[in-house]
Amino acid sequence: MYRCQWSGSNENMQVYHDTVWGVPEYDDQRLFRKLVLDMNQAGLSWQTILNKMDNFDQAYEQFEIEKVASFDEAKIEELMLDAGIIRNRRKIEAAIINAQKILEMQAAGLSFSDYLWGFTNHQVIDNKIGAISEVPAKTELSDKIAKDLKKRGFKFVGSTTIYAFLQAVGIVNDHEMACFRHEEVKTYFKQSS
Repeated sequence: MYRCQWSGSNENMQVYHDTVWGVPEYDDQRLFRKLVLDMNQAGLSWQTILNKMDNFDQAYEQFEIEKVASFDEAKIEELMLDAGIIRNRRKIEAAIINAQKILEMQAAGLSFSDYLWGFTNHQVIDNKIGAISEVPAKTELSDKIAKDLKKRGFKFVGSTTIYAFLQAVGIVNDHEMACFRHEEVKTYFKQSS
């Protein structure tokens, strides 16, 4: 059974690849969670984030958007002392601001999911990747979304981070064509839409 090369031989990475990565996601809270995790990955390996996933869930109150949006300075200081997560003040503050911005969108009648999926007319982009070397670090789509998010006041949402996010939440299917998940993810999308 062939997997995308990036999943390597680490069992945690393979489980993530086989069950989560690239599956279309439509829930605002789970999208927010993935955005925060991808923001925290910037400059680090995904394996580092994966190893800390349970700690992130606990520290960030299961990524309940309303709770994260209300984090105050005392909570930031608490998170800065938590060795189980990435202790980067800018990333912590960005998670809080981004939660607040998602709440603003929701209050205006726009779900975070509809906003994101609207950039592709609610369709998965299938890049038909032949090899890992063909996977871009960013694209016109990630540039456009990153620019719009920044205009809306989101933080730590550069184009490379956003492209990794789009891949992870299934807006972009970058499973290699030889990977057993490439067709499965497409089938999942058809069943769930």
